[in-house]
Amino acid sequence: MSRQRGIGAEGEKRAQRYLRRKGYAIRAINWSSIFGELDIIAEKNGVLVFVEVKARRGADTEAALAGITAAKRERMIKAVYQYLDHCELDWESPWRIDVIAVALDGGGATIAHVEDAFDW
Repeated sequence: MSRQRGIGAEGEKRAQRYLRRKGYAIRAINWSSIFGELDIIAEKNGVLVFVEVKARRGADTEAALAGITAAKRERMIKAVYQYLDHCELDWESPWRIDVIAVALDGGGATIAHVEDAFDW
């Protein structure tokens, strides 16, 4: 496993633990579509939450959050619609896209959770 892939996997594990502690139920992990991968699909209070996880080495989450480009947003939205179709869910059902940034520093981590991260 490459170093960057290892950082990403560690970030996703920490994001999953974080979400569970916050009361989210994890429905799927690393769901693949032709538009790319949805890192975490969770649910809380009847809202389906698609979570993009960005992890970086360092003490703050700013670099991780900066990794979300306009092209990435567009691919994620298309992947979300593909997931909704795949599961035969109504597009009008409540859902949102969140971003979790994980800064890995030594043995610890700082997590920033941005709910409804893509301003419509």
